[in-house]
Amino acid sequence: MTAQTLPSNPIDSRGAAAPTPTGAAAPTPRAVANVAGAVGGNDTAGAGTNDTAGAKRIAAAFGRAAGQGRAALIPYVVAGYPDHATSLAAALAAADAGADLLEIGLPYSDPLADGATLQRATTAALRAGATLDGSVALLREIAAARPDLPLVPMCYANQILGGGDGRAVATRLVEAGASGVIVADLTPDEGSQFEAVARDIGLAVVYLIAPTTTAARRAAVARRSGGFLYCVSLVGVTGARASLPPSVRGLVASARADSPVPVAVGFGVSRPAHVRLLVGAGADGVIVASALVDALGPDGRDVAALAALVAELRAATLR
Repeated sequence: MTAQTLPSNPIDSRGAAAPTPTGAAAPTPRAVANVAGAVGGNDTAGAGTNDTAGAKRIAAAFGRAAGQGRAALIPYVVAGYPDHATSLAAALAAADAGADLLEIGLPYSDPLADGATLQRATTAALRAGATLDGSVALLREIAAARPDLPLVPMCYANQILGGGDGRAVATRLVEAGASGVIVADLTPDEGSQFEAVARDIGLAVVYLIAPTTTAARRAAVARRSGGFLYCVSLVGVTGARASLPPSVRGLVASARADSPVPVAVGFGVSRPAHVRLLVGAGADGVIVASALVDALGPDGRDVAALAALVAELRAATLR
């Protein structure tokens, strides 16, 4: 369902011809709902990827957190922001401050699910020379330094599929240490071919649901998601919010009832109070992205502040 023009070189992480300018208008609120499979067909027959080696590593991380009486914490860093060395330092700091899994955004020039903060960071990374090669190298360095931490890159269909079946890029990600991958604009309706590739190389394909996803659709998507189900908390794009919508409690409860895999909630989660709310609602995991990028400060280099926020968020995951 991706609307972007496919690049001629599937290894080019930029996708579109030029980076999205800093401060460009964010996608419409419907964008993420559509990405998460709230509209479109219901052809979700398929084996999924929850029996892969990557999915089992992810499940083990959720299991360890649950065994400690808490939800799993999944911080997010942007590969190459503000530069390669600092993004590595941020990733390791997040790991050491309490991450159970780590989501790593692969810079892309048309990030339709991302709000202003992640657009800004992605644009800065691209302008600083971020490429897929650099992102793969970053994954490899993180995996070597923290081998017990499951890594889940987040990308868009053009970056990984590039007009093909995705094997070339997905294999590179797995070889670098990725356990799973979130392809934000890939739905199960169009994911069967890539799932087959992912099963072959041991990679979990994580799908998203939104508040507008119907109950039947939500259950079907959950059955196809590998490792965990990404539950988008609101209709909109990423970005720190002062509060989460009141409906999120019911959304989490419904998603957990429908899902055979752990449910992790993201979008808008930025404060320990948000984490406590989601944990109280029964979330198996909590994903925090924009707030951590904001914590790095205007130049993206305040790694200590990011680590401090991760530690606060981790403390809030206790049940």
